[in-house]
Amino acid sequence: MIEIGKFNVLRIARATNVGLFLTNGTEDVLLPTKYVPETYELDAEIEVFVYLDHEERPVATTLEPYIYLNEFALLKVNYTNQFGAFLDWGLEKDLFVPFKEQARPMQNGKRYLVYMYMDEKTKRLVASSRTNKFLSNDNIELENGEEVDLIVSHITEAGINVIINEKYKGLMYKNEVFEDLRTGDRIIGFIKNIRPDGKIDVSRKKIGVEAIEPDAEFILNELKANKGFLGLNDDSHPEEIKTVLQMSKKSFKRAVGALYKQKLISISEQGIHLV
Repeated sequence: MIEIGKFNVLRIARATNVGLFLTNGTEDVLLPTKYVPETYELDAEIEVFVYLDHEERPVATTLEPYIYLNEFALLKVNYTNQFGAFLDWGLEKDLFVPFKEQARPMQNGKRYLVYMYMDEKTKRLVASSRTNKFLSNDNIELENGEEVDLIVSHITEAGINVIINEKYKGLMYKNEVFEDLRTGDRIIGFIKNIRPDGKIDVSRKKIGVEAIEPDAEFILNELKANKGFLGLNDDSHPEEIKTVLQMSKKSFKRAVGALYKQKLISISEQGIHLV
Protein backbone atom coordinates (compact mmCIF):
# COMPACT_ATOMS: atom_id res chain seq x y z
CA MET A 1 0.00 0.00 0.00
CA ILE A 2 1.32 3.45 -0.91
CA GLU A 3 1.61 5.44 2.34
CA ILE A 4 0.36 9.02 2.30
CA GLY A 5 2.52 11.45 4.27
CA LYS A 6 5.64 9.30 4.05
CA PHE A 7 8.48 8.43 1.69
CA ASN A 8 7.83 5.39 -0.49
CA VAL A 9 10.19 3.38 -2.68
CA LEU A 10 8.26 2.77 -5.91
CA ARG A 11 8.97 1.36 -9.36
CA ILE A 12 8.85 3.56 -12.48
CA ALA A 13 6.03 1.93 -14.48
CA ARG A 14 5.65 4.24 -17.49
CA ALA A 15 6.44 7.71 -18.81
CA THR A 16 3.75 10.11 -20.10
CA ASN A 17 3.56 13.76 -21.15
CA VAL A 18 2.46 14.73 -17.61
CA GLY A 19 5.17 12.82 -15.77
CA LEU A 20 6.10 9.34 -14.57
CA PHE A 21 3.61 6.88 -13.21
CA LEU A 22 5.06 4.98 -10.27
CA THR A 23 3.75 1.74 -8.83
CA ASN A 24 4.09 -0.57 -5.86
CA GLY A 25 2.62 -3.42 -7.91
CA THR A 26 -1.03 -2.76 -7.09
CA GLU A 27 -1.35 1.04 -6.89
CA ASP A 28 -0.08 3.82 -9.16
CA VAL A 29 0.79 7.43 -8.37
CA LEU A 30 1.93 10.30 -10.62
CA LEU A 31 5.31 11.99 -10.29
CA PRO A 32 4.70 15.29 -12.17
CA THR A 33 7.15 16.29 -14.91
CA LYS A 34 8.80 19.04 -12.85
CA TYR A 35 10.00 16.43 -10.33
CA VAL A 36 11.16 13.85 -12.88
CA PRO A 37 14.96 13.24 -12.65
CA GLU A 38 17.09 14.21 -15.65
CA THR A 39 17.95 10.56 -16.19
CA TYR A 40 15.86 7.54 -15.27
CA GLU A 41 15.08 4.04 -16.47
CA LEU A 42 11.75 2.27 -16.65
CA ASP A 43 11.35 -0.43 -13.98
CA ALA A 44 13.99 1.29 -11.82
CA GLU A 45 13.12 2.18 -8.23
CA ILE A 46 12.79 5.75 -6.98
CA GLU A 47 12.14 7.17 -3.52
CA VAL A 48 9.38 9.78 -3.38
CA PHE A 49 7.18 11.51 -0.83
CA VAL A 50 3.46 10.99 -1.40
CA TYR A 51 0.76 13.44 -0.33
CA LEU A 52 -2.59 14.74 -1.61
CA ASP A 53 -2.77 17.45 -4.28
CA HIS A 54 -5.30 20.32 -4.47
CA GLU A 55 -7.94 17.86 -5.73
CA GLU A 56 -7.17 15.43 -2.87
CA ARG A 57 -5.52 12.93 -5.21
CA PRO A 58 -2.31 11.11 -4.23
CA VAL A 59 0.70 12.69 -5.94
CA ALA A 60 4.44 12.06 -5.61
CA THR A 61 7.32 14.52 -5.23
CA THR A 62 11.08 14.32 -4.85
CA LEU A 63 10.97 17.35 -2.52
CA GLU A 64 11.53 16.73 1.17
CA PRO A 65 8.81 18.17 3.42
CA TYR A 66 9.47 19.75 6.81
CA ILE A 67 7.21 17.25 8.57
CA TYR A 68 6.12 13.62 8.06
CA LEU A 69 2.98 11.73 9.06
CA ASN A 70 2.65 11.27 12.84
CA GLU A 71 5.55 13.61 13.62
CA PHE A 72 6.09 17.07 15.10
CA ALA A 73 7.66 20.18 13.53
CA LEU A 74 7.77 23.96 13.93
CA LEU A 75 5.99 25.43 10.88
CA LYS A 76 5.14 28.93 9.68
CA VAL A 77 1.62 30.10 8.87
CA ASN A 78 1.34 31.21 5.23
CA TYR A 79 -2.22 32.49 5.52
CA THR A 80 -5.52 32.08 7.36
CA ASN A 81 -9.14 32.15 6.20
CA GLN A 82 -12.63 31.31 7.45
CA PHE A 83 -11.76 27.60 7.61
CA GLY A 84 -8.46 27.69 9.50
CA ALA A 85 -4.73 28.20 9.00
CA PHE A 86 -2.45 26.99 6.21
CA LEU A 87 1.15 26.11 7.00
CA ASP A 88 4.30 26.07 4.88
CA TRP A 89 5.64 22.51 5.04
CA GLY A 90 7.93 22.68 2.02
CA LEU A 91 5.45 21.45 -0.60
CA GLU A 92 3.18 23.18 -3.14
CA LYS A 93 -0.04 22.58 -1.25
CA ASP A 94 -0.07 24.11 2.25
CA LEU A 95 -0.83 22.01 5.32
CA PHE A 96 -4.27 22.73 6.80
CA VAL A 97 -4.95 23.37 10.52
CA PRO A 98 -8.69 23.56 11.33
CA PHE A 99 -9.75 26.09 13.96
CA LYS A 100 -10.66 23.25 16.35
CA GLU A 101 -7.08 21.99 16.17
CA GLN A 102 -5.51 25.32 17.10
CA ALA A 103 -4.39 25.60 20.73
CA ARG A 104 -4.72 29.35 20.26
CA PRO A 105 -5.75 31.31 17.14
CA MET A 106 -2.90 31.15 14.63
CA GLN A 107 -1.55 34.32 13.04
CA ASN A 108 0.00 34.91 9.61
CA GLY A 109 3.78 34.71 9.56
CA LYS A 110 4.15 33.15 13.01
CA ARG A 111 5.56 29.68 13.70
CA TYR A 112 3.83 26.97 15.72
CA LEU A 113 4.78 23.51 16.89
CA VAL A 114 2.32 21.11 15.26
CA TYR A 115 1.66 17.41 14.81
CA MET A 116 0.62 16.05 11.39
CA TYR A 117 -1.89 13.22 11.23
CA MET A 118 -4.39 11.62 8.89
CA ASP A 119 -7.95 12.77 9.54
CA GLU A 120 -10.00 9.57 9.65
CA LYS A 121 -13.19 11.26 8.42
CA THR A 122 -11.81 13.16 5.44
CA LYS A 123 -8.72 10.98 4.79
CA ARG A 124 -6.68 14.18 4.46
CA LEU A 125 -3.38 15.17 6.02
CA VAL A 126 -4.00 17.86 8.63
CA ALA A 127 -2.03 19.40 11.47
CA SER A 128 -2.80 20.31 15.07
CA SER A 129 -1.09 22.62 17.55
CA ARG A 130 -2.91 20.80 20.37
CA THR A 131 0.19 18.62 20.69
CA ASN A 132 -0.50 17.17 24.14
CA LYS A 133 -3.36 15.05 22.88
CA PHE A 134 -0.92 13.12 20.69
CA LEU A 135 1.31 12.25 23.67
CA SER A 136 0.74 9.75 26.45
CA ASN A 137 2.69 8.81 29.57
CA ASP A 138 0.44 5.84 30.36
CA ASN A 139 2.85 3.16 29.16
CA ILE A 140 6.37 4.49 29.50
CA GLU A 141 9.11 2.40 27.91
CA LEU A 142 12.07 4.40 29.19
CA GLU A 143 14.73 3.97 31.86
CA ASN A 144 16.46 6.45 34.14
CA GLY A 145 19.68 7.68 32.54
CA GLU A 146 18.55 6.73 29.02
CA GLU A 147 19.55 9.09 26.20
CA VAL A 148 16.49 10.45 24.38
CA ASP A 149 15.52 12.82 21.58
CA LEU A 150 13.75 15.96 22.76
CA ILE A 151 11.65 18.65 21.11
CA VAL A 152 11.07 21.84 23.09
CA SER A 153 7.30 22.18 23.34
CA HIS A 154 6.69 25.30 25.42
CA ILE A 155 8.33 27.19 28.24
CA THR A 156 6.54 28.07 31.49
CA GLU A 157 7.47 29.30 34.96
CA ALA A 158 7.74 25.67 36.09
CA GLY A 159 10.27 24.79 33.43
CA ILE A 160 10.81 23.74 29.85
CA ASN A 161 8.22 21.28 28.57
CA VAL A 162 9.61 18.78 26.09
CA ILE A 163 8.39 15.98 23.84
CA ILE A 164 10.39 12.80 24.43
CA ASN A 165 11.03 10.51 21.42
CA GLU A 166 7.88 11.99 19.81
CA LYS A 167 5.81 9.93 22.32
CA TYR A 168 5.94 11.26 25.86
CA LYS A 169 5.69 14.52 27.81
CA GLY A 170 8.64 15.59 29.94
CA LEU A 171 9.95 18.56 31.91
CA MET A 172 13.37 20.16 32.34
CA TYR A 173 13.76 22.52 35.30
CA LYS A 174 14.95 26.02 34.39
CA ASN A 175 17.68 26.08 37.03
CA GLU A 176 19.27 23.04 35.35
CA VAL A 177 19.32 24.51 31.84
CA PHE A 178 22.16 26.84 30.89
CA GLU A 179 21.35 27.58 27.28
CA ASP A 180 18.80 29.59 25.33
CA LEU A 181 16.17 27.12 24.16
CA ARG A 182 13.13 27.92 22.03
CA THR A 183 9.97 26.14 20.97
CA GLY A 184 10.72 23.63 18.22
CA ASP A 185 14.40 23.14 19.10
CA ARG A 186 15.52 19.53 18.75
CA ILE A 187 18.09 18.46 21.33
CA ILE A 188 19.48 15.40 23.10
CA GLY A 189 18.66 14.78 26.76
CA PHE A 190 18.67 12.11 29.45
CA ILE A 191 15.89 10.66 31.59
CA LYS A 192 16.44 11.96 35.12
CA ASN A 193 13.44 10.52 36.92
CA ILE A 194 10.21 8.70 36.08
CA ARG A 195 7.70 9.47 38.82
CA PRO A 196 4.98 7.12 40.10
CA ASP A 197 2.33 9.45 38.63
CA GLY A 198 3.87 9.09 35.15
CA LYS A 199 5.55 12.48 34.98
CA ILE A 200 9.06 12.46 33.55
CA ASP A 201 11.93 14.71 34.60
CA VAL A 202 14.58 15.24 31.93
CA SER A 203 18.12 16.59 32.03
CA ARG A 204 20.43 17.91 29.32
CA LYS A 205 23.35 16.14 30.97
CA LYS A 206 24.04 12.51 31.80
CA ILE A 207 22.84 11.47 35.21
CA GLY A 208 25.01 10.27 38.10
CA VAL A 209 28.64 9.25 37.82
CA GLU A 210 28.64 9.53 34.02
CA ALA A 211 27.94 13.27 34.32
CA ILE A 212 31.23 13.97 36.04
CA GLU A 213 33.45 13.27 33.08
CA PRO A 214 32.20 15.94 30.62
CA ASP A 215 31.89 18.56 33.38
CA ALA A 216 35.39 17.80 34.62
CA GLU A 217 36.77 18.01 31.11
CA PHE A 218 35.03 21.35 30.61
CA ILE A 219 36.53 22.76 33.83
CA LEU A 220 39.98 21.54 32.78
CA ASN A 221 39.61 23.35 29.45
CA GLU A 222 38.52 26.52 31.24
CA LEU A 223 41.52 26.30 33.55
CA LYS A 224 43.89 25.96 30.60
CA ALA A 225 42.24 28.92 28.88
CA ASN A 226 42.61 31.06 32.04
CA LYS A 227 46.31 30.42 32.78
CA GLY A 228 45.56 27.55 35.14
CA PHE A 229 43.28 29.37 37.58
CA LEU A 230 39.57 29.86 38.20
CA GLY A 231 38.37 32.03 41.07
CA LEU A 232 35.69 29.55 42.13
CA ASN A 233 35.45 27.08 45.01
CA ASP A 234 32.90 25.43 47.32
CA ASP A 235 32.04 28.81 48.85
CA SER A 236 31.20 30.44 45.51
CA HIS A 237 27.60 31.52 44.97
CA PRO A 238 25.60 29.24 42.61
CA GLU A 239 24.83 32.19 40.29
CA GLU A 240 28.55 32.98 40.00
CA ILE A 241 29.30 29.37 39.02
CA LYS A 242 26.42 29.42 36.56
CA THR A 243 27.67 32.65 34.97
CA VAL A 244 31.28 31.47 34.60
CA LEU A 245 30.83 27.76 33.78
CA GLN A 246 27.18 27.38 32.74
CA MET A 247 26.61 24.55 35.23
CA SER A 248 24.94 24.11 38.61
CA LYS A 249 26.90 24.31 41.83
CA LYS A 250 26.15 20.64 42.46
CA SER A 251 27.69 19.66 39.11
CA PHE A 252 30.64 21.97 39.78
CA LYS A 253 31.41 20.44 43.16
CA ARG A 254 31.11 16.91 41.81
CA ALA A 255 33.43 17.66 38.88
CA VAL A 256 35.98 19.49 41.05
CA GLY A 257 35.96 16.56 43.47
CA ALA A 258 36.71 14.16 40.65
CA LEU A 259 39.56 16.33 39.36
CA TYR A 260 41.00 16.69 42.86
CA LYS A 261 40.97 12.91 43.40
CA GLN A 262 42.87 12.50 40.14
CA LYS A 263 45.38 15.11 41.41
CA LEU A 264 44.77 17.30 38.36
CA ILE A 265 43.94 20.39 40.42
CA SER A 266 44.61 21.95 43.78
CA ILE A 267 42.09 23.96 45.79
CA SER A 268 42.71 27.13 47.80
CA GLU A 269 40.64 29.88 49.38
CA GLN A 270 41.14 31.92 46.19
CA GLY A 271 39.90 29.20 43.81
CA ILE A 272 41.10 26.14 41.92
CA HIS A 273 44.52 25.76 40.32
CA LEU A 274 45.67 23.49 37.53
CA VAL A 275 48.47 21.20 38.75
